[in-house]
Amino acid sequence: MCWMVLHCGGNNVCLLEKLQNESGVKIGRCHLSFRFLESKEQAFSGADAVATGHYARTSLEDEEVFQQKHIRRPEGLFRNRFEVRNAVKLLQAADSFKDQTFFLSQVSQDALRRTLFPLGGLTKDFVKKIAAENRLHHVLQKKESMGICFVGKRNFENFILQYLQPRPGKFISIEDSTVLGTHKGWFLYTLGQRAKISGLREPWYVVEKDGTKGDVFVAPRTDHPALYRDLLRTSRVHWIAEEPPAALVRDKMMECHFRFRHQMALVPCVLTLNQDGTVWVTAVKAVRALAPGQFAVFYKGDECLGSGKILRLGPSAYVLQKGKSRSRAATEGPSDGNGPGRDPTP
Repeated sequence: MCWMVLHCGGNNVCLLEKLQNESGVKIGRCHLSFRFLESKEQAFSGADAVATGHYARTSLEDEEVFQQKHIRRPEGLFRNRFEVRNAVKLLQAADSFKDQTFFLSQVSQDALRRTLFPLGGLTKDFVKKIAAENRLHHVLQKKESMGICFVGKRNFENFILQYLQPRPGKFISIEDSTVLGTHKGWFLYTLGQRAKISGLREPWYVVEKDGTKGDVFVAPRTDHPALYRDLLRTSRVHWIAEEPPAALVRDKMMECHFRFRHQMALVPCVLTLNQDGTVWVTAVKAVRALAPGQFAVFYKGDECLGSGKILRLGPSAYVLQKGKSRSRAATEGPSDGNGPGRDPTP
């Protein structure tokens, strides 16, 4: 029996995608694609399985990983329909706070079938206890990694401008189109973040970006309705165990949950399947700061079903409110200054 332990990197890939898209901070591609699993022939060379330190579980017991025989899966949208054996499910970790299935949502079935997650059933505190008992002090002293791992403590704007030419543009109020200031490039901002606008004390937040003109639209409150949407469309979804899930194929719609940031609360939603394998995601309640380029990761109970890249967004709550206001005004007609329901004075 042979197995190997691998550490997943892929920083250069993450940077490459960032620079190619020029569209603000997104989910780390280095994690999402689970780099060593994409080149699994090299990773599994001479090994029966791979063990990784990600906090996740699968529906296979460790012994089953070594007992199974490798069978090549058919390709195609409905390839799981031709599977003889049961598919392996990706499950959330016992430690819900450390769970990393979000980053593994693009893992292939073949790779998942041969992967061990020894930390999946443990909490981070228990792992630290084991490290202390074995005098692994470097593990105890290691800080939690946050943000983009290879940028570190460097200024993010300065870091990005080492690779991209500045593209000056304007900060524009979403409410009245007032120009509030200038910036060095729309790609330095992501939806929902606070915009640093010179000369303004009040906080303004990025709600939209125009990559063609280079303008960044901002709103004056962190809970401004322009930041909230309840509809999005993904790219063709990568389904991990069942492609697509039987209930979604049968009914063309399916209730589940999704998240688009690691550790955010799961959002109840309804998926609508399109013929090309993409899905419309309708959130039960509007969520803040959805952005194209992020990944919508889907869950059903403890199971991570898969994910798709967000390609399109529905209208914001602010746009919908303005539309209702215009419709109401058109229905009521021009005001005569007498107030609603009053007859003109003779």
